[in-house]
Amino acid sequence: MKKLILVSLIILVSACQSAYYAAWEKVGVEKRDILVDRVENAKDSQEEAQEQFTSALEQLSVLINFDGGELQDVYDALKNEFEASEKSAEEVSARINKVESVAEALFDEWQDELDQYTNASLKRDSQAKLRDTQKRYKTLLAAMRKAESKMPPVLDALRDNVLYLKHNLNANAIGALQAEFKGIKNDIGKLIVDMNKAIKESNTFIANMQTE
Repeated sequence: MKKLILVSLIILVSACQSAYYAAWEKVGVEKRDILVDRVENAKDSQEEAQEQFTSALEQLSVLINFDGGELQDVYDALKNEFEASEKSAEEVSARINKVESVAEALFDEWQDELDQYTNASLKRDSQAKLRDTQKRYKTLLAAMRKAESKMPPVLDALRDNVLYLKHNLNANAIGALQAEFKGIKNDIGKLIVDMNKAIKESNTFIANMQTE
C-alpha cells in the first residue's frame, strides 16, 4: 500500500512538473531558461547562507567573549542566528533540488529530440553540445552538493551550543564552550570556501548557457 501511494505521488509530481514546464514553453520560456534562472537562484541562496553563517559565528563569538550586560539577551540573539541559519540551509537545499529537477527534464527532452533529426550533421552537433552541457552541469552540481554537505555539521555544532546554554546560561557554561568555538569557526571557514567554489561554478555555467 505504501509503495502504491509513493508511486502515485511520484506520478502526480511528474505530471505537475510537466504541466509547469509546458505552461512556460507556451509563453516562450524553455527548460534551459528555467535552468539558468534556478542556478542563479541557488547561487543567490548560497551567498545569503554565507552571510548568515558568518553572522551566527560572530554572535557566538560575542557570547563566548561575554563581558557584561544582559546574558539572556546575548543568548537569545545567538538562538535567533542559529534558527535563521537553519532556514538558510533549507533554502539552499531546496533550490539545489530545483536545479536538479529541471536539469534532468531538460537533458531527457534534449536526448529524446535527437531522434527527430533528419540532418546528420546537425544531430552530431546537438549531441556534442548535450554532452558538453551535461559535463559542465555535473561539475556544477557536485560543487553545490559538496558545499551543501558542509552545512549540517555546522548546524549540529551550533544547535549543541544553543541547547547546552539553554539550561546552563552562566559564566562556567560559556567557558566550557570556548574550546568548541575554534572548531565551529574552522568548519564555517571550510563551508564558505566550498560555497565560493560552487558560486564560481554557477557563474561559469550561467555564462556558458547564455552564450550557446
